[in-house]
Amino acid sequence: MPEFADWRKILMHDHPFTFLLEVVVRTIIMFVIILIALRASGKRGIKQLSIFELVLIIGLGSAAGDPMFYEDVGILPAFIVFLVVISLYTLVTRLSDRFVKVEKVLEGEPLYVIREGKLLTDAFKDSGLSQDEFFAALRVSHVEHLGQVRTVLIETSGEFSILFYPDEEVKYGLPIFPDKLQEKLNSHGNYGYIACVKCGGVRSGKDATKLPTCPECEVSEWVVASDAKRVG
Repeated sequence: MPEFADWRKILMHDHPFTFLLEVVVRTIIMFVIILIALRASGKRGIKQLSIFELVLIIGLGSAAGDPMFYEDVGILPAFIVFLVVISLYTLVTRLSDRFVKVEKVLEGEPLYVIREGKLLTDAFKDSGLSQDEFFAALRVSHVEHLGQVRTVLIETSGEFSILFYPDEEVKYGLPIFPDKLQEKLNSHGNYGYIACVKCGGVRSGKDATKLPTCPECEVSEWVVASDAKRVG
């Protein structure tokens, strides 16, 4: 009578049990590689989940899926992968909780991208976000122009923390809705205030013979600045 299952094959396939040690080494190496890759991807690649949660999901997802579908992948090596990944996750989390420097190296730090209604261009580049993505996220939070915003901080999770000016303190700022951004000025006129399309810098649009070059980012693309109060 044939056996229902070959447990030696199910658990280890054709590998010797010493292969489990190699699995441990492989898992540690891949854990570090995934961690570095996600850390290098910047805020854009994270969004809400922490880096370690993503590493956990990726590592365990692969370890769980392969033995289900591939005959040549044993269950026992996959189980060892689970143990190693969870152990590494627990270790790194405890180190991060205990040592602030470790947390900063692994998770990064919150990133200020707007202060006083103006884009911090160098920090914004470090965020890995495109201007379209960033402005879309602000629009979802009912931001019409950058003069409504005092501070925007990108947290280590990739989420935005936004501080708004009260209505009586709203400044002139760069409008961030697509139709307004496309209305770039072609020549000088009596516009009141104009905003740099790239960095959001605002200056007077009066008493000049031509459109200026932005002193902050050296770009000469301007739109009419808005001082509309925030709605919603």
